[in-house]
Amino acid sequence: MKLELKGITKRFGTLVANDSIDLVVEPGQVHSLLGENGAGKSTLMNVLYGLYDPTEGEILVNDRPVTFRGPGDAMAAGIGMVHQHFMLVPVFTVAENVALGNEATKAGGMLNLQDTRTRIRQISDQYGFDVDPDAVVEDLPVGVQQRVEIIKALVRDAEVLILDEPTAVLTPKETDELLGIMGQLKADGKSIVFISHKLREVKAVSDIITVVRRGKVVGTADPGAPTTELASLMVGRSVSLTLQKEPARPGEVSFSVKDLVVQAANGQRVVDGLSFDVARGEILAIAGVQGNGQTELTEAILGLQDHVHGSILLEGQELLGRKVKDVIRAGVGFVPEDRSVEGLVGSFSVAENLILNRYDQAPFARGLSMSSAVIEKNAQEKIAEYDVRTQSAAAAAGTLSGGNQQKVVMARELSRPLKLFIASQPTRGVDVGSIEFLHRRIVAERDSGTPVIIVSTELDEVLELADRIAVLYRGRLMGIVPGAVSRDVLGLMMAGMQGDEALAQANNIQGEKQ
Repeated sequence: MKLELKGITKRFGTLVANDSIDLVVEPGQVHSLLGENGAGKSTLMNVLYGLYDPTEGEILVNDRPVTFRGPGDAMAAGIGMVHQHFMLVPVFTVAENVALGNEATKAGGMLNLQDTRTRIRQISDQYGFDVDPDAVVEDLPVGVQQRVEIIKALVRDAEVLILDEPTAVLTPKETDELLGIMGQLKADGKSIVFISHKLREVKAVSDIITVVRRGKVVGTADPGAPTTELASLMVGRSVSLTLQKEPARPGEVSFSVKDLVVQAANGQRVVDGLSFDVARGEILAIAGVQGNGQTELTEAILGLQDHVHGSILLEGQELLGRKVKDVIRAGVGFVPEDRSVEGLVGSFSVAENLILNRYDQAPFARGLSMSSAVIEKNAQEKIAEYDVRTQSAAAAAGTLSGGNQQKVVMARELSRPLKLFIASQPTRGVDVGSIEFLHRRIVAERDSGTPVIIVSTELDEVLELADRIAVLYRGRLMGIVPGAVSRDVLGLMMAGMQGDEALAQANNIQGEKQ
């Protein structure tokens, strides 16, 4: 099936999310849509899938104009979409999820799932999905849940599959398996629109790459194009994709976590007996698939979790049981994983956000009064130092792009002497140019002698920054390995294998390849 978008424009008030975009997807083709978060990729696909009406332009299927008034129309035309955040009901079985919205009933109105189970088994066998129709979705690994989403589309005879950032929540092994599945779908004549900002994956699977920047198509490229060329198209300037840093020179251990347990409201241990140390002047990266205890770990350190046991020592002082404000005043800098919700007050000005952690301290405040002149001067200095692109220091932080919001958070947290710096998902949704800048600042903080903890689900980022890597799986520590470890080892550990065993197995695999 041939799919074509002509002059698609989508406006939200004065914001132009898509600006006259043309795109052609040929039958049996993997067409990648490459661009940073906020570039307009997902908006364009939501238009294609009938979730948004285009402001201008048209969609053609097999050279005939079509109008989609909802996802049902798109599915009827042979278009399926796997969203970044899965649209599954956790307590339903695979078969129930697949049948949802297209239910067949028996006499008396009872749900008839037999045909659905049969179709799931057929598709699972055809593509090697290994999915049990009667398994409950919440009991399945994330990678298998994603296959259920693909099955949902294929059961409805989708000829074009839209995959929106499909590797964001997968382990390296699951990512490789998905890329293999995409190859099988292509060989079967299916077309795939692959939305991503990960250059390595895009180059691995694409037949053609369309690059989107700020809502516009800025170029198309062959997958054989140099990575630096694709990165430059994404951000509009040349960037360095390799971080230049000197080897770490760690000093004494100044931060220790011992036997840390964090319990959820239902009593489940989301962090289960965690122990590790961080020395001055080193970066410890916490790796793992999202949802394996990383968020709860960082929140426990900061004092945001209630049901915590164990010990958290910073320079010999116990942090556990202290209020958040006291932890921050003890010298902890913290960049949260969701900057817009936890890192900024969107309606406050850039200048105000830059002093959120010191608004009641000198030189910004004296008694009950605040010094607007000092706050403005501080803002101008940080805006220049961190290259924050804003109309003024008085602009609301919520009006900034994701990358510039992250720079504001980073500037605020690194603007005072620290005894510990924690950055969770430090470059999520940030363009490669800003990534380059933020990574340099993190390394500079390490080189100043601060112990640094990075939490990231991006393996490339972990391998780029880390001096040592601690891998979490279901809240437990699988091991701590050197920063120069292979992706294979990390992938095995992220899937639940202990570090020593993962190293041995990876070495065996490498030996067999040779």
